[in-house]
Amino acid sequence: MHTNTLLHPLSLRRAEPADLPGVLTLLADTAEWLHAQGVRQWPRGGFGPERIEPLIEERVLFLLDDELRYLDPDEAAPPVATIALDDHADPEFWTPADDPGAALYIHKLAVARPWSGSGLGDALLDWACASAYSAGLPWLRLDCAKANPRLQGYYRDRGFRHVRTVDLPHRSSGALFQRPSEDVPITVFRDLTVAELISA
Repeated sequence: MHTNTLLHPLSLRRAEPADLPGVLTLLADTAEWLHAQGVRQWPRGGFGPERIEPLIEERVLFLLDDELRYLDPDEAAPPVATIALDDHADPEFWTPADDPGAALYIHKLAVARPWSGSGLGDALLDWACASAYSAGLPWLRLDCAKANPRLQGYYRDRGFRHVRTVDLPHRSSGALFQRPSEDVPITVFRDLTVAELISA
Protein backbone atom coordinates (compact mmCIF):
# COMPACT_ATOMS: atom_id res chain seq x y z
CA MET A 1 0.00 0.00 0.00
CA HIS A 2 1.25 3.48 -0.90
CA THR A 3 2.55 5.51 2.06
CA ASN A 4 -0.12 8.18 1.51
CA THR A 5 -2.83 5.82 2.73
CA LEU A 6 -0.78 4.87 5.77
CA LEU A 7 0.00 8.43 6.85
CA HIS A 8 -3.26 10.11 5.85
CA PRO A 9 -6.57 8.85 7.26
CA LEU A 10 -9.22 8.79 4.54
CA SER A 11 -13.00 8.95 4.66
CA LEU A 12 -15.77 8.46 2.10
CA ARG A 13 -18.81 10.71 2.07
CA ARG A 14 -21.52 11.95 -0.27
CA ALA A 15 -20.64 15.03 -2.31
CA GLU A 16 -22.36 18.30 -1.42
CA PRO A 17 -23.04 21.27 -3.74
CA ALA A 18 -20.02 23.13 -2.29
CA ASP A 19 -17.79 20.29 -3.51
CA LEU A 20 -18.53 20.95 -7.19
CA PRO A 21 -15.38 23.01 -7.98
CA GLY A 22 -13.08 20.41 -6.42
CA VAL A 23 -14.80 17.56 -8.25
CA LEU A 24 -14.60 19.39 -11.58
CA THR A 25 -10.89 20.02 -11.02
CA LEU A 26 -10.22 16.38 -10.17
CA LEU A 27 -12.12 15.15 -13.22
CA ALA A 28 -10.43 17.72 -15.50
CA ASP A 29 -6.98 16.69 -14.24
CA THR A 30 -7.85 13.04 -14.79
CA ALA A 31 -9.22 13.73 -18.28
CA GLU A 32 -6.03 15.60 -19.19
CA TRP A 33 -3.92 12.71 -17.90
CA LEU A 34 -6.03 10.24 -19.93
CA HIS A 35 -5.54 12.33 -23.07
CA ALA A 36 -1.79 12.40 -22.46
CA GLN A 37 -1.96 8.58 -22.41
CA GLY A 38 -3.85 8.57 -25.70
CA VAL A 39 -7.15 7.60 -24.07
CA ARG A 40 -10.26 9.45 -25.25
CA GLN A 41 -12.79 8.10 -22.76
CA TRP A 42 -13.61 11.51 -21.29
CA PRO A 43 -13.81 14.93 -22.96
CA ARG A 44 -10.57 16.86 -22.81
CA GLY A 45 -10.85 19.41 -20.03
CA GLY A 46 -13.22 17.18 -18.09
CA PHE A 47 -16.95 17.65 -17.66
CA GLY A 48 -19.08 20.74 -17.39
CA PRO A 49 -20.99 21.41 -14.18
CA GLU A 50 -24.23 20.43 -15.93
CA ARG A 51 -22.95 16.83 -16.04
CA ILE A 52 -21.87 16.67 -12.39
CA GLU A 53 -24.45 18.79 -10.55
CA PRO A 54 -27.26 16.23 -11.12
CA LEU A 55 -25.10 13.49 -9.58
CA ILE A 56 -24.62 15.65 -6.48
CA GLU A 57 -28.32 16.52 -6.35
CA GLU A 58 -29.29 12.85 -6.67
CA ARG A 59 -26.85 12.00 -3.83
CA VAL A 60 -25.02 9.40 -5.93
CA LEU A 61 -21.61 11.08 -6.15
CA PHE A 62 -19.13 10.14 -3.42
CA LEU A 63 -15.83 11.73 -2.43
CA LEU A 64 -12.80 10.32 -0.71
CA ASP A 65 -11.23 12.93 1.56
CA ASP A 66 -7.87 13.19 3.22
CA GLU A 67 -8.99 13.82 6.80
CA LEU A 68 -5.83 15.78 7.56
CA ARG A 69 -7.15 18.57 5.35
CA TYR A 70 -9.53 19.54 8.15
CA LEU A 71 -6.54 20.57 10.26
CA ASP A 72 -6.08 23.58 7.95
CA PRO A 73 -9.49 25.20 7.51
CA ASP A 74 -8.06 27.90 5.21
CA GLU A 75 -7.04 25.37 2.61
CA ALA A 76 -9.73 24.09 0.23
CA ALA A 77 -8.16 20.71 -0.49
CA PRO A 78 -9.63 18.88 -3.48
CA PRO A 79 -10.96 15.35 -2.99
CA VAL A 80 -8.51 12.47 -3.16
CA ALA A 81 -10.90 10.47 -5.35
CA THR A 82 -14.45 10.41 -6.61
CA ILE A 83 -16.94 7.79 -7.74
CA ALA A 84 -20.60 7.88 -8.77
CA LEU A 85 -22.66 4.81 -7.97
CA ASP A 86 -26.30 4.52 -9.01
CA ASP A 87 -28.89 2.33 -10.72
CA HIS A 88 -28.77 4.26 -14.01
CA ALA A 89 -28.02 1.74 -16.76
CA ASP A 90 -26.98 3.53 -19.95
CA PRO A 91 -29.69 2.48 -22.45
CA GLU A 92 -27.24 2.69 -25.35
CA PHE A 93 -25.17 -0.05 -23.71
CA TRP A 94 -27.32 -2.20 -21.44
CA THR A 95 -30.33 -3.90 -23.04
CA PRO A 96 -33.49 -5.34 -21.47
CA ALA A 97 -31.91 -8.79 -21.87
CA ASP A 98 -29.17 -7.69 -19.43
CA ASP A 99 -31.79 -7.06 -16.73
CA PRO A 100 -30.54 -3.50 -16.11
CA GLY A 101 -32.26 -3.34 -12.72
CA ALA A 102 -30.10 -6.19 -11.40
CA ALA A 103 -27.03 -4.01 -10.87
CA LEU A 104 -25.48 -0.84 -9.57
CA TYR A 105 -23.40 1.12 -12.08
CA ILE A 106 -20.10 2.92 -11.63
CA HIS A 107 -19.46 6.28 -13.29
CA LYS A 108 -16.82 9.01 -12.95
CA LEU A 109 -14.28 6.97 -11.02
CA ALA A 110 -11.15 9.09 -10.66
CA VAL A 111 -8.18 9.19 -8.30
CA ALA A 112 -6.06 12.34 -7.94
CA ARG A 113 -2.65 11.95 -9.58
CA PRO A 114 -0.65 12.33 -6.31
CA TRP A 115 -2.56 9.30 -4.99
CA SER A 116 -2.17 7.20 -8.12
CA GLY A 117 -0.95 3.69 -7.42
CA SER A 118 -2.09 3.78 -3.79
CA GLY A 119 -4.82 1.17 -4.24
CA LEU A 120 -7.67 3.64 -3.80
CA GLY A 121 -9.29 2.71 -7.10
CA ASP A 122 -9.31 -0.93 -5.99
CA ALA A 123 -10.80 0.02 -2.61
CA LEU A 124 -13.56 2.08 -4.22
CA LEU A 125 -14.42 -0.78 -6.57
CA ASP A 126 -14.65 -3.11 -3.56
CA TRP A 127 -16.84 -0.58 -1.75
CA ALA A 128 -19.14 -0.33 -4.78
CA CYS A 129 -19.27 -4.13 -4.98
CA ALA A 130 -20.26 -4.33 -1.31
CA SER A 131 -22.85 -1.59 -1.86
CA ALA A 132 -24.50 -3.62 -4.63
CA TYR A 133 -24.51 -6.63 -2.32
CA SER A 134 -26.10 -4.59 0.49
CA ALA A 135 -28.77 -3.42 -1.95
CA GLY A 136 -29.62 -7.05 -2.74
CA LEU A 137 -28.39 -6.79 -6.33
CA PRO A 138 -26.30 -9.52 -7.98
CA TRP A 139 -24.07 -7.32 -10.15
CA LEU A 140 -21.77 -4.31 -10.19
CA ARG A 141 -21.36 -2.93 -13.71
CA LEU A 142 -19.43 -0.30 -15.64
CA ASP A 143 -18.50 0.73 -19.14
CA CYS A 144 -15.07 1.93 -20.21
CA ALA A 145 -13.13 2.98 -23.30
CA LYS A 146 -13.36 0.57 -26.22
CA ALA A 147 -9.78 1.31 -27.25
CA ASN A 148 -8.09 1.04 -23.85
CA PRO A 149 -6.92 -2.56 -23.33
CA ARG A 150 -4.85 -1.50 -20.31
CA LEU A 151 -7.89 -0.19 -18.45
CA GLN A 152 -9.92 -3.21 -19.49
CA GLY A 153 -7.16 -5.43 -18.13
CA TYR A 154 -7.25 -3.49 -14.86
CA TYR A 155 -10.94 -4.28 -14.45
CA ARG A 156 -10.45 -7.94 -15.40
CA ASP A 157 -7.73 -8.22 -12.75
CA ARG A 158 -10.22 -6.92 -10.19
CA GLY A 159 -12.87 -9.53 -10.77
CA PHE A 160 -14.84 -7.99 -13.63
CA ARG A 161 -15.85 -10.06 -16.65
CA HIS A 162 -16.12 -8.55 -20.12
CA VAL A 163 -19.77 -8.83 -21.19
CA ARG A 164 -19.42 -7.36 -24.69
CA THR A 165 -18.27 -4.26 -26.51
CA VAL A 166 -20.88 -1.96 -28.01
CA ASP A 167 -19.28 -0.03 -30.85
CA LEU A 168 -21.20 3.20 -31.41
CA PRO A 169 -19.46 5.83 -33.57
CA HIS A 170 -20.46 8.70 -31.27
CA ARG A 171 -19.24 6.99 -28.07
CA SER A 172 -15.61 6.31 -27.11
CA SER A 173 -16.84 4.13 -24.27
CA GLY A 174 -18.61 0.85 -24.85
CA ALA A 175 -16.57 -1.99 -23.32
CA LEU A 176 -19.06 -3.42 -20.81
CA PHE A 177 -17.95 -5.20 -17.66
CA GLN A 178 -19.68 -6.72 -14.66
CA ARG A 179 -18.60 -8.28 -11.37
CA PRO A 180 -20.67 -10.34 -8.94
CA SER A 181 -21.62 -8.35 -5.86
CA GLU A 182 -20.17 -9.53 -2.57
CA ASP A 183 -19.72 -8.32 0.98
CA VAL A 184 -16.14 -7.07 0.69
CA PRO A 185 -14.58 -5.63 3.88
CA ILE A 186 -13.18 -2.11 3.42
CA THR A 187 -10.16 -1.16 5.52
CA VAL A 188 -8.50 1.59 3.46
CA PHE A 189 -10.96 4.35 4.41
CA ARG A 190 -13.76 5.13 6.83
CA ASP A 191 -17.16 4.86 5.17
CA LEU A 192 -19.14 7.78 6.55
CA THR A 193 -22.14 6.82 4.41
CA VAL A 194 -22.76 3.81 6.70
CA ALA A 195 -23.64 6.09 9.62
CA GLU A 196 -25.85 8.07 7.26
CA LEU A 197 -27.80 4.92 6.35
CA ILE A 198 -28.17 3.88 10.00
CA SER A 199 -29.54 7.29 10.99
CA ALA A 200 -31.99 7.43 8.05
